[in-house]
Amino acid sequence: MRLLITAGPTREYIDDVRYVSNASSGRMGYAIAEAALAAGWDVVLVSGPVDLAPPIGCEFHSVVTTDQMRDACLQLFPGCDGVIAAAAVSDYRPLQRITGKLSKTGGPITIEMIETDDVLAKLGHIKENRWVVGFALEAQNPRENALQKLRRKNCDWIVLNGPAAIGADTNDVELLAPSGDSVAHWTGTKRDIAADLIAWLARET
Repeated sequence: MRLLITAGPTREYIDDVRYVSNASSGRMGYAIAEAALAAGWDVVLVSGPVDLAPPIGCEFHSVVTTDQMRDACLQLFPGCDGVIAAAAVSDYRPLQRITGKLSKTGGPITIEMIETDDVLAKLGHIKENRWVVGFALEAQNPRENALQKLRRKNCDWIVLNGPAAIGADTNDVELLAPSGDSVAHWTGTKRDIAADLIAWLARET
C-alpha cells in the first residue's frame, strides 16, 4: 500500500512577512504517517510548516501555500493507492500579495480575500480507483456539515472532529461513510487514533 498524507496548515501571505493561517500543529497527520509506516506501508507526506520532524522512512515534501500543496498532491496522488487528507488548508487568501512590508497608515485597512483552491475536492475528482479519506473539523451541525463535505468532495470516508483537536495531543473522532453511518468512533491520543485508523483501512481497502 502506498499512501499519500497531507498534514499541517498552509499559509497565505498578505505581504512578505504577514500571512493568514491557522493553529494546526500537524500532529494528527504526522501520527498517521508514523502508524502507516509501522504497518509496513509506503508513505508520501506533504506537509505545511510545522515544528515536527518528518517520520523516518517516509517520502517527504515540504510546502507552504495552498497552491503548493495542491500542485504537490496532484503530482503525487496518481502513484498512490489512497490519500488521507489531514491538513488544515487555508480557505481564503488575499486577492493581491503586497511586495515588501505593509506599513501602518494610522487608520483601518481593507484586505480583499478570495477562496483558495480546494485540494481535497481536486483529489476526489481524479481519484478513479483510489480511495480518499478527508478530515472535517466542525463546530456547528458537525455531522451534517461533515457529510456534506464528504459528498461534495467525493470522499470515501471522512473523519469528523471538533475545534478541541487543534494543537492538542488527544482527539475524539468519528469515521463517517457516504451513507451517513458512523463506521468507527475513536478517542485517545492522536497516535492511538492514527493506529486505529490505519488498522481499519487495512481491513477495509
